[in-house]
Amino acid sequence: MPKVITVEKNYHNSRFDKWFKNTVIDLPQSLIEKILRQNRIKINKKKIKSSYRVQEGDIVEVYNISNFKKNIKNKKIKYKPSKKEIHDYDNFVIENNENFVVINKPPGIAVQSGSKSFKNIIDIIKDTKYFENCKPFIVHRLDKETSGVLIIAKTREYAQLFTSLFRIRKIHKTYLALTYGKISSSSKTLNNNLVYYENKKKIIQKAITHLRLIKTSKSFSLVELNPITGRKHQLRRHLLDIGNPIIGDDKYFNSEKYNKKYKNLFLHAYKIKFMINNVQYNFKATYGSYFENFIKSKF
Repeated sequence: MPKVITVEKNYHNSRFDKWFKNTVIDLPQSLIEKILRQNRIKINKKKIKSSYRVQEGDIVEVYNISNFKKNIKNKKIKYKPSKKEIHDYDNFVIENNENFVVINKPPGIAVQSGSKSFKNIIDIIKDTKYFENCKPFIVHRLDKETSGVLIIAKTREYAQLFTSLFRIRKIHKTYLALTYGKISSSSKTLNNNLVYYENKKKIIQKAITHLRLIKTSKSFSLVELNPITGRKHQLRRHLLDIGNPIIGDDKYFNSEKYNKKYKNLFLHAYKIKFMINNVQYNFKATYGSYFENFIKSKF
């Protein structure tokens, strides 16, 4: 007799292979493909491919896979926040509803744990009252050093929705940046190719950012940035390319003379707007005192 599983709402429209690994057994992709070719998995009595998008209520029949062993992965060590850290997140929450939370992310903390970051937003916020009966889903990222508005979904359905909206550029973000040097008011759009390397392979991606000059002096500029594309470190690299690196950017502008003066990266995700079910959402995140004090003292 096959094992019979019904797809739950949280996995609606997920790829079958992802659903299978999370719900049934975590097998290597090649083995899942083999099992599917052997017709040992059916959905609603039909043969499917690994790319099939499961739907809520789908009936999945899995035949004779009890001898397979799941992938053994190194267990990630979760960050354990203090009670104070958990309590402090009340100060960062901009919006909280049944589908998502919007926070004003502080600088100097990663969104999720990684090889270079242990303390992270997700491990802290999952223990707050905002995620008592659900889990946080990342739908976009901010660099560890960047502050500002960050959306965290509460359901897989809304995580997929936000991911789709970002992909089709229906979520509009506005950043504020403080840069070295005087930026010309004629600079309106930064449009060029950014080069990345993955496993020694050269990747070229087109990147577009709209720029509006707010204030400028002999030594510094305050600009508003609207990224049209979403490339890695796009804003930091675009501003470096025009000769106006962001203050505190020790990755792309590693100058002891300047960067030792400033502990923070002066890049802030200021606003985000989008529409869901004909409802317009607009959120704004105030920048920190270090940002405000710099503006008051330099302009």
